[in-house]
This record gives sequence, C-alpha cells and structure tokens, in this order.
Amino acid sequence: MTEDSQGVPDLTKGRNKVAGTIVVAHAVKHVYGSGQSSLIMPEISIDLGLTRSQFGFLNTASAVAWWSSTMISGYLGDRFSNRAGLMLAISLCLMGVSLFLAGLAPNYTTMLGVMFLVGIGPSMFHPPAIGELSRRFPDRRGFAVSLHGMAANVGEVLGPLTVAGFLTVMIWRDLLKAGLVPALLVALVVWIMMPSRKADLQTEVTSVRKYFLSLVGLLHNRMLLLLIAATAIRSMGEGGVGAFLTLYMRDELKYSVTAVAVFLSAAQVAGIVSQPLMGYLSDKVGRKPVLVVGTGLMMLSAFAMSVAKTNIQLFPIVLVRGALSFSLHHIFVAAALDAARGVAQSTVVSLIYGAGFLGTVSPYIAGRISDAYGIPSAFVYSGVVMIIPTIMLAVARFPKSGDAFDTEAEQANTRVT
Repeated sequence: MTEDSQGVPDLTKGRNKVAGTIVVAHAVKHVYGSGQSSLIMPEISIDLGLTRSQFGFLNTASAVAWWSSTMISGYLGDRFSNRAGLMLAISLCLMGVSLFLAGLAPNYTTMLGVMFLVGIGPSMFHPPAIGELSRRFPDRRGFAVSLHGMAANVGEVLGPLTVAGFLTVMIWRDLLKAGLVPALLVALVVWIMMPSRKADLQTEVTSVRKYFLSLVGLLHNRMLLLLIAATAIRSMGEGGVGAFLTLYMRDELKYSVTAVAVFLSAAQVAGIVSQPLMGYLSDKVGRKPVLVVGTGLMMLSAFAMSVAKTNIQLFPIVLVRGALSFSLHHIFVAAALDAARGVAQSTVVSLIYGAGFLGTVSPYIAGRISDAYGIPSAFVYSGVVMIIPTIMLAVARFPKSGDAFDTEAEQANTRVT
C-alpha cells in the first residue's frame, strides 16, 4: 500500500483486486440468502405446519436481528476500516454456521430463535464492503456501489436455481447443513485476498466516543435524515411483497419449486443488467430522478401484483421488481454518501441499511392481513405504503455528487490546512 506525502494510504492502488473480491463474496452471500428465503423458507413452513402469521414472524425475527446489528457493523467498519477483509470473512462464517443450526431446528420455537442468528451474519457484510468500495473509488462511487449491488443480483439468480436443484435430491435440512463448508472456504479466500493494511490514524474512528460524535453530526444532516426516513418507509412497503411472493406462487398459484426458481432467477437477471446502468445514470443525471422514477415503479408493481393471476400477468411484474429492488437500494446508499460528504462511510452505509428496521414489522403485518383477507391484500398494503417515499423523494433537494468530499483522506488534508 503506497502513501502520499502526508502518510495517508493511497487506497486507489490495487482497488480492482479488492473490488473483485468483494463482488464475488457478495454474490456468494446472496446465493445463500436468496436460496434460504425464496425456496427453503416455504419448505420450512410446509414441513413445520406453520400459519401465515408464524411464517411472517420467522421472517420478522431474522430481519430484526439483521437491522439491529447493522449499526454495530457500521461502527466496526469505521473503527477497523483497515481490516475490511477480516470483517467480511467473519460475516460469511457466521452466515454458514447459523444456517447449519437452522437445519437442526426441530420445531417452530427453536427455529424462531435460530432466525435471530441467521440475521446477524449477513448484517456484518454491507457496511465494511461498501465503505471500502467508497474509499477506493471516490471518483466512481455510484458505479462501484452498483457493481456491489449487481453481485447481489448474480447471487439471487444462482441461489434459487442451485437450491431447486439440490432439493430434488435432498431435504432442506440436509442442504442447510451441507452449506457450512463452502461458506467457510469462501471466507478463507476473502481473508487472504484482502489482507489488513496499516491504519490511517488521521481518519480512523479510534473510540466509541468519537464514533458517536460523528454519528450525532451525521444525524444533523437534513438530507441524510430524509434519505434514512425514505429508506425506512420503502423497506416497510417492500417487506409485504418480499416475504410473501414465493409463498403466494407456491401456495395459491400452485407453482412448482422449479417454476418459482425460474421466475425469481429471471428477475435477478434483469437486476444484473439494471444495476450498472442505474449506477451510471445516477452518476451522470443525478440520484433524484433515478430514485423517484424507480420508487414510483415499485409502488405501481405492488398494486399490479395484487391482481396478477397468470404467467403473462405476473412475469413482467416480477421482472420489473427484480430490475429495481437492489438497484434502488444502492442508489440510496450512494446518495447518502454524497449527503454525508465522505464522513464515516461505513456508518453512513449502516444508517441506510439500519433504516430498514421499520420494515422488520412488515412481514408480520402482511401475514395478519393475509390470514384475514388473502395474500393479494398484503400486496395492496405494500403499494399504499410505497406512496409515501415516492412523494418524499419527489419534493427533496438532492446535493450533487460532486459537492461531496471524495475521500476521508481529503477530509484529513482539509483539517490539516
């Protein structure tokens, strides 16, 4: 790692290798996550004889752990920003171990407890990963973050197809237990490919006190607060569709596991195409138009899904949602990094991801609505909620990405000056 005249590490050196490692690891994480949430969770529901409310509460339990531990991950990502590779490796290890334990859970009560553990591992990945990409690609932040998001889409394509194939030859319990070894191997590769570097004492968050001081400063940023609020409400809106789409296809439309996997994988192929395109557009034309149009389309797709009954009706809706879901989230992240002017970047990422905590109650609410009125009513609920962030984004005044400090090193230089 080379340094400038003031001893600040030049993080642009070797950045392509780091980006490649993060992208591959993120794809693997989503192979596990998408396979578990889209295909294994419905199998768990059927095998354990769960009600829709219980099914929704399992998703809520995992989401609560995910979002609540994200802030801790943000602090660790800034405190140990020179050890991002180690943090990513730990995240992958925890993911593999928790899913292994899920394969051992004998009943609903035990599974509920395990779902809290399932949510913790993945939450430790995004803040250090995106923070590291933002530090290394200050000149192409939107595009770099979108590549991270595109990796998620690749994993979301491969996950359902891989799991569907394995479920033809083994039960879901054996599959979850068998997944431990690959997760540990990928974690080892990440740790080797992203060795720790010398800490930059000028920009590191060196204590809990300094971390909370920087956090308080961020929370005085009005644009950042608006983006956090819009993300929170958007997560609540999307939670109703995300938790019940596959159950709707399996239980009410009577789709096979293979058919569900094909639908979901096709949606993520659309996301692979849209991620770099939307990242590029947000860098060129601005974050606001991309976010407003995309969030509005997600709102409309939720309403449309509530009346979709055939392949011809459902398939294009699922494609639209696949193209926009991850893409929009990473544009939210890029906009927040712009608004924060390069301060505590892992923490900024954790604030956006942590904002989704409001969405943790959505699967349970959607489950209660589904028990009373049917799953399509849960989709209507999602569409109604999505109206709010669409309006919030439309009336907001976004900063230009060029107005932000590009790197933490620039901030250090500014303080020295």
